[in-house]
Parts: sequence; C-alpha cells; structure tokens
Amino acid sequence: MTRRTSAVRGTRDPYGLGPARDYIAPIVAGVALLVVAALTFSLMNNQVPFGIGKSGTGSNPGPNRTPAPPNVIIVEPEVTFPGSIVYAKAGNVWIQTGKDVRQLTDAGKDSMPSFSPDGQWVYFIREQTGKGLYPLNHHGRLTWYDLSTPELLRVPSDGNGKIEGIVNGRIKKGRSLGFFWIRQPVLSPNGHTIAVVSDGTDPGATDTVMQFYDTNTKKFTKLKLAESATLGHQDPAWMADGSYLLLVKNGRDGSRGAPQIIKYNPENQKSFTITGPGYLSPAPSPDGKYIAATRTDSFGTDVVILDAATGAEILRVTDDAGSFSPPGRQPATRSRFFISTATSSTCRWRHWMARRAAGPSPRPRR
Repeated sequence: MTRRTSAVRGTRDPYGLGPARDYIAPIVAGVALLVVAALTFSLMNNQVPFGIGKSGTGSNPGPNRTPAPPNVIIVEPEVTFPGSIVYAKAGNVWIQTGKDVRQLTDAGKDSMPSFSPDGQWVYFIREQTGKGLYPLNHHGRLTWYDLSTPELLRVPSDGNGKIEGIVNGRIKKGRSLGFFWIRQPVLSPNGHTIAVVSDGTDPGATDTVMQFYDTNTKKFTKLKLAESATLGHQDPAWMADGSYLLLVKNGRDGSRGAPQIIKYNPENQKSFTITGPGYLSPAPSPDGKYIAATRTDSFGTDVVILDAATGAEILRVTDDAGSFSPPGRQPATRSRFFISTATSSTCRWRHWMARRAAGPSPRPRR
C-alpha cells in the first residue's frame, strides 16, 4: 500500500493546481506598488496617468490643454465679434476687441469693470488688504480685523492715461479703522451718477443695497427700493438714455434663490418689478426695447431675451443649462455676449446680434 506524498488541498482546490496561498499577498502588493510608481512618474512629468483625458483622434492625439498664465489671454480662433468687451482676469482688467486683447491694469487686485456710456473710460473696483481695529459687533472693545478695503477707480479705455481715484470705502473713527463695500459700479449717461451696490457709509446700520454716488457732490444716496430680508440688491445696468436703472432684488424661495429684475426711475424715484423670480444680470439693448438676462431654475442657467416694457420672456438664446450673461459690453456695440460652460471644458465667449420679435420662435420655458 502506498501513500500520496503531497498534502491534501482544501476542498476549493482538490487537485493542488492553484497557486500557493502564501504567495498571493506578495504578488498583489507588488502589482499595487507598480501602479503607484507609474502614477507618481506621470504626475512628476506633468502628465495625466495612462492617457486619461486626452483629446483628439488617431494615434497622436496631441497635447492636453493647460490653463493660460495669469498675464495671458488666449482667444480661440473661432471667437470673433464686433465691438469690445471688458473683463477681469486674475485681478487685472482687460479689453477684448474681436481677437485682439490688451491689458489695462496690472495690480492683481481689480474686479467688476464696466465701460462708461461713451466708451472712453473703464470703471472698476480695487481692493487693498491690511489690518485695522474695529469694534466687536459694531460696539464695545476694539478688535483686530483683516481688511479688504474697496476703492472705486477709473482708467482711460485706450490705456493712454493714469488711473484716477473716485471714492474709497475706508472708514476711520478715532482709533477704529474699517471699510464699507463698494461693488458693481456703473456710470449713468448723465456722466456724474454712478450706481453701486454698497452698505456705505455706515455698514453697521445698512444692508448691501443699491445706491447712487454723485461725483459732483461726493455723496452716497440710498434708493427707495424694496428689499427681501437682508439679501439686498445686485447687477445694476442703465438704459441707454438713462431713463431707468435696471437692477436685481435678491430673494429666496426656501433654500433656493429667487432674484427678480426691477426698473427704477431716477426722476420720480419710483420702481416696479418686471419679472417673476428666477431672473438676474439684466443688460438692455441699445434701443431700449429688449433686455438680455440670465434665467435660473432647478436645471441651471440660460440666457434669455425679455421685453423691456413687460418683462415677458420672448426668446431663449441658450438651452444648455450652463450659460449666463455677464456685463462688460461696450455701449456702442450692437451685440451681446454670454459665457457657456456646458458645451466645452473651457468658457467660451459667444455673441448674438440683435434679434427682433420676427426672429426664431421662442423656446418654451422648462
């Protein structure tokens, strides 16, 4: 009688053909180390591991896109339009005309630029950082705070001239040093009234609401406007003739925002709401008949055209739920611009020429 010399395997491997269990763990660990090494090597060489995210077709898809440096604007070849737009990138103000771009400021602290009605100036906000003593909860003992003090400035749009200061948000009372907000400056066609969103000149007693700053009197004036709780206003935009100021009254519907567009008459100081909830960033057409705006809903944001008199939505320019209409168009430009983030990995400037009611049929609201 003979006896098998090999040990009997467990029931999962009755013939002893599988790998020895003592070697499985080292093999798995070795493979994991190889994967980690490949990932590390790729990242150290500024490459995406295993070709993930490569674009193009064929065996040589070409280099991956990388962000442009802060001091560089890359205009994509297919982007061209009449007129000019102004915007801020990395704290600097730029003007783009067609495919040409030029830098107006280089402080790295600038934002919210807008053209003057005649297109000769660009108004913008510059923030200066520092520290200051301010009463805790607006009363009591002084406490050190980090400050980001805004200043309203302007610069010639052709770049040939010095930057001029208009008003500073700095507040100093004895040893106390603080600031009030100044945001979204837009000059009126009258040449001396600037619409701003501000809690000046007493931030302890004022919400961040729409105000006028008069460059002649050097004074702020709070407008008589409705407000939802403490949510304030935003997005001022003048009609071309200065007859009305368009703005947004912020609101909430449960956990969602519910902004509405308002028209304000600076002559009689009366205002009325022209849209229901869900509209912001108004931009009137040069003839005053239409308003481009951003429509926001549970799906996202799209660019729409409204009737300036009634606020009725007459055309939906986009339906990708990822577009919005920013300010910054030169007044003489008879086209509007919007940014789409849904159609590509990078934001692209697009434009639409003025469309009349006889244009494409409006898309139904979702």
